[in-house]
Amino acid sequence: MRRRSALKLSALAAGIMLAASGCGVTGSADSAAGSEASGPVTGLRIMVPNTPGGGYDTTARVAAQAMEEADITSGAEVFNLAGAGGTVGLARMINEKGNGDLEMLMGLGVVGASYTNDSKAKLTETTPIAKLIEEPGAIMVSKDSPFKTIDDLVKAWKENPGKISVGGGSSPGGPDHLLPMQLAQTIGIDPKDVNFVSYDGGGDLLPAILGNKLDVAASGAGEFLKQIESGDIRVLATSGEKRLDGVDAPTLKESDIDLVFSNWRGLVAPPGISDEDKAKLVDTATKMHDSDEWKAALKKNRWTDAFLTGDEFGSFLKDQDQRVADVLQKLGLA
Repeated sequence: MRRRSALKLSALAAGIMLAASGCGVTGSADSAAGSEASGPVTGLRIMVPNTPGGGYDTTARVAAQAMEEADITSGAEVFNLAGAGGTVGLARMINEKGNGDLEMLMGLGVVGASYTNDSKAKLTETTPIAKLIEEPGAIMVSKDSPFKTIDDLVKAWKENPGKISVGGGSSPGGPDHLLPMQLAQTIGIDPKDVNFVSYDGGGDLLPAILGNKLDVAASGAGEFLKQIESGDIRVLATSGEKRLDGVDAPTLKESDIDLVFSNWRGLVAPPGISDEDKAKLVDTATKMHDSDEWKAALKKNRWTDAFLTGDEFGSFLKDQDQRVADVLQKLGLA
């Protein structure tokens, strides 16, 4: 269920913008953006490129539910196609050229995985629809962990870096990998000494945390809120500029660790879809973003609204792709 690797990394650059900074999509085709008279969009499918229970999966299902409850879509389907850090799903998207029925929920992890897994498919080939959210990372342990505070972890980690197993729900190059690597560097640990254990999404990471198969995990807190609230998982620190609402843990900066880090997630469609289909998908995402249902979901899941659509999101993706590629090349991982 897991792959253990003490990654051979050189000094980690902090150059990525990680800090907070099949049936058709149907309905009336009277206008490219759709109209109120056209009714809910039908036939929409959203692919999740990793296992159920992870951050992508949670975001996709919450988004689909919000769209259904707001009467923006009817019968939207979410399905999982896991593998290789999201690049199996990415390859499927590229192969679905022209399919205006399909979207993929993705984020920073897929950008990195496309390089570390030497994928021929790249996110820059897809059709950008919308950036949805940003989310700080969380440094987490099980309730049975001897680490009660982030200071406890830092002390033990610095004494014997290779002894501490650090898990994440993304492949090398993804957010759950980059956060602990940057944290290690910030506290004076050489990233090449970090014992990183990669899991294919939060759904696989969760039992490893609860089963004490890891000393510490780095991931978004949103997908583990039930376990955090029940006390089964303890958050030692979060990586945003501000404390995370509803999570009783300091930020890294509050703990005198000079690091701020955020992940992001959004929607893309296959390449070569029609202008009309792209407009409908962007319009659907925009209506969801403006709905009371989505606003409630943002609050409930402790997500930060980071909405961008179309060409603006496309420019963001190109920038992220280049920044990730540059850093991973310096690390010898791309």
